[in-house]
Amino acid sequence: MTKVLHVKSDGKRPHATIYDVASEAGVSIATVSNAMNKPERVGERTRRRVLEAADRLGYVPKADAASQARKHVGRIGVIAPFTSYASFMRRLSGVLTEASSRGVDVSVYDMESAATATSPALETIPIRGFVDGLIVMGEPLEPAVEQRLASRGMPVVIVDAESDIFHVVKIDDYGAGRVAARHLIELGHRQIGYLLEGQVADYESQALRRLGGFQAELAQHPEVRLTVSQTTGTLAAAREAGRKLLGADPRPTAVMAHFDDLAIGVVQAAKDLGIEVPRDLSVLGFDDGPVAEAADLSTVRQPFEESGALATRLLLDALERPSGRQVILLDCQVVARATTGVATTLIDRPVSRAR
Repeated sequence: MTKVLHVKSDGKRPHATIYDVASEAGVSIATVSNAMNKPERVGERTRRRVLEAADRLGYVPKADAASQARKHVGRIGVIAPFTSYASFMRRLSGVLTEASSRGVDVSVYDMESAATATSPALETIPIRGFVDGLIVMGEPLEPAVEQRLASRGMPVVIVDAESDIFHVVKIDDYGAGRVAARHLIELGHRQIGYLLEGQVADYESQALRRLGGFQAELAQHPEVRLTVSQTTGTLAAAREAGRKLLGADPRPTAVMAHFDDLAIGVVQAAKDLGIEVPRDLSVLGFDDGPVAEAADLSTVRQPFEESGALATRLLLDALERPSGRQVILLDCQVVARATTGVATTLIDRPVSRAR
């Protein structure tokens, strides 16, 4: 395909159009549109070719160009896997409270869970001239997307993920994993299980960092045996995985779960098998969401609302007074409730099996 880029009569290069991007990438304008707005309809190699062509030409969609002509629209965007994890709704609550106090509107965008996505990055960013800045939660941006946002001067704050360019608000997942392990060790547990949600993409997620900290703490105690098991993020899957984990010989006297729903699944599995919690088995979750409080679940609390509010303050301050990049780590703490206790010698008695 012949590549044509129109030039003004005065010799200056005009703003690139969607036709120019299509010509540069060797695709149709429909493919360019899909690559920008509906990436699931375009192959990965084609999408990258389109985005690279757009970057080379400095292409800005019309809506984006219109927004750049204005100083502010008084609205920020928040992107997170809201329908996958209820915890992000709590972070959103912090965002909304802070934004409301500053007279700023919020547009919310849902995205696929990082655990089930084939890439650890967003496939596309919904920048269409409607927001002044973005808060991206729970998933890192791929480098090409980061560079595009930075080159357009779009302020971004990353929550619960990593970035080398933008502000970051997160917990110390590695340190939190160590805190969780220390709690179980101090209760005397030496046969410990760990249940986490498996992920499709091969990158260092929060789950893997948390597990890494847990393993590092246990490594200080050579007598401790750790059994790691993976499952999907549903309660039913966690229950089934819990049954298998508790069927090991020797059986764990304590299980740590990557988040509270998985821990509830383990508690249910213990009930299925006639294992008493916490007498015969301690179960520790992570997050301290409403389900943990309702179930009297011991867990590791992380400051969801605070992280959302802090991210919003960072973003709005960056819009008013741009400053150097900040990385803020928030503390976590163990909340001991009814599902963890001191390890006792396993009673040598038959364990009933679910019918």
